[in-house]
Amino acid sequence: MMSRPVTRWTGRIAALLVVAFGLSACGINAVPTQDEQVKAAWSEVLNQYQRRADLIPNLVNTVKGYAKQEQTVLREVTEARARATQMTLPADILSNPQAFHQFEQNQAAISGALGRLLAVSEAYPDLKSNQNFLVLQSQLEGTENRIAVARKDYIDAVQTYNTTLRTIPTRWVAAIFYPDAKPRETFTISEKAQQAPEVKF
Repeated sequence: MMSRPVTRWTGRIAALLVVAFGLSACGINAVPTQDEQVKAAWSEVLNQYQRRADLIPNLVNTVKGYAKQEQTVLREVTEARARATQMTLPADILSNPQAFHQFEQNQAAISGALGRLLAVSEAYPDLKSNQNFLVLQSQLEGTENRIAVARKDYIDAVQTYNTTLRTIPTRWVAAIFYPDAKPRETFTISEKAQQAPEVKF
């Protein structure tokens, strides 16, 4: 026959196991897990936008060598890149609608300016056949595709996270254990508007 202290400890351990199982079953880890997925997806979005920004100076210089008279378009691309790369991203950008919208607008401005730059290149046969330009144009197209994939992955991660914060019972779990958890912002500009138009040579 077991002594009372042993029985008490056994009862307490069983109670703790039941509580731990109950907490895991109600999704206590869903909020931080999904928050980390959102952050990882956001990092990939930033990486791809930075990759595009890094391609722009070489592209502008190559076009400038063949189309010096297109100063307005070249300036637009350079200024759009400067606005986007000089923007200081606040730590709370993912839950700050104004900052997120500004970031989104800056990236859309780059897409629009690049689209105009690539369209202008159609008028310069020597530029269109320049090997450096062809390589840069191909890298840019690849980067635009990566941006589209990164944006989609981010949007999907945010949708899952925001749904977790707004549905029961995980809404209650978040309110109790993660009171600082806030819904994340997502892109509102269409992917088509973000992408540079395809230019056929």
